[in-house]
Amino acid sequence: MTTDSAPAIVIAGLTKRFGRTTALDRLELTVRTGEVHGFLGPNGAGKTTTIRILLGLLRADAGTVRLLGADPWSDAVAVHARLAYVPGEVTLWPGITGGETIDLLGELRGGIDPRRRAELLERFDLDPSVKGRAYSKGNRQKVALVAALASDAELFLFDEPTVGLDPLKEVEFQRCVRELVDDGRTVLLSSHILAEVEALCDRVSIIRHGRTVDSGSLTDLRQLRATTITVETERSAASLSAVPGVRNLTVDGRQARFEVDTVRYDDVLRALAGLGVVEMTCAEATLEDIFLRHYANAPDPVAS
Repeated sequence: MTTDSAPAIVIAGLTKRFGRTTALDRLELTVRTGEVHGFLGPNGAGKTTTIRILLGLLRADAGTVRLLGADPWSDAVAVHARLAYVPGEVTLWPGITGGETIDLLGELRGGIDPRRRAELLERFDLDPSVKGRAYSKGNRQKVALVAALASDAELFLFDEPTVGLDPLKEVEFQRCVRELVDDGRTVLLSSHILAEVEALCDRVSIIRHGRTVDSGSLTDLRQLRATTITVETERSAASLSAVPGVRNLTVDGRQARFEVDTVRYDDVLRALAGLGVVEMTCAEATLEDIFLRHYANAPDPVAS
C-alpha cells in the first residue's frame, strides 16, 4: 500500500440536510491512496449520501470534500474520468446488450483494455450478448463490475457491489480488489457483508447517525475493544469481578468466561496466575463485534 501520497479522499465536517432531517452531521473520513477502506453502517446511517456527494450528485451543506485532490461538485467531469463506481442497485439500458453497456461506460473514461474486458467476462461468467432487460439482478451487478474493473480508474467506489452475486463470484470480486490494490489503486468499499470487509480492508470507518464513531485499522479497533477469555482454574474465579477492566463475568464451578479490555491484560493475567490456570482460550473481537457494539440498543438512525 502506498503511504507517501496525498490521501485519495479527505472529508472534514461534512454536513447534509434534507429539510429537517440531518443525514450527515460533521462526518470525517480519510481514505489513503493505495488502500481498501471499509465504510460501515446500517441502512440510514449516511453511507449512500456520502458516496453521492463524492460523486458530485449532491452538494454538501457544510464541510469540505476533496476527491483525488479536487472538489467533486465543481470538478465533477474531471473527477469522473479518474474514478469508477458500482452501486448496489444497478439499472441498465433495456434495449442494448451488456457488452455494449460495458463499452459505452468505458468510453466515458477514455476506453477500456479489450483483453482485460474479455478476461473479466470469463471470470464473472457473463454473457455480453444479452440485452439489459433480460439480465437477472446478479448479472446486472456483473455488468457494472466488469465495466468498472476493466477501466483504468485510480479510485473505485463500491456501494454494496456484491449484492445478488453467488458466493463464487463474491470470491472473484475479492480477488479483483486485491489486484487493484497491488496495482496501486484505491478502493472505498461500503458493504453489509462484514466478512468481506474484514477480508479486504486495510482500514475501516464506522458511521452512526451521519457521524464517524470509529476509524482505524482492524488491529487498532480490536485493541480498543474487549477480548473474550474462557478459562478453567483450580480455584474459583469469582474474584475476577474485582479486577479492573473485567466485564460480563460468568462462573460455573471451575469454568469462567469474561471480557477484558486489552489495556488491562496484565492485571488479569496476574489475577489468573493466583488461581491456578488449567486451560485458557482468548478470542479477539471481530469486526462484527466492533460494529454491533456501536449499534446495540441504539435508536433507528435518520434516513439518508
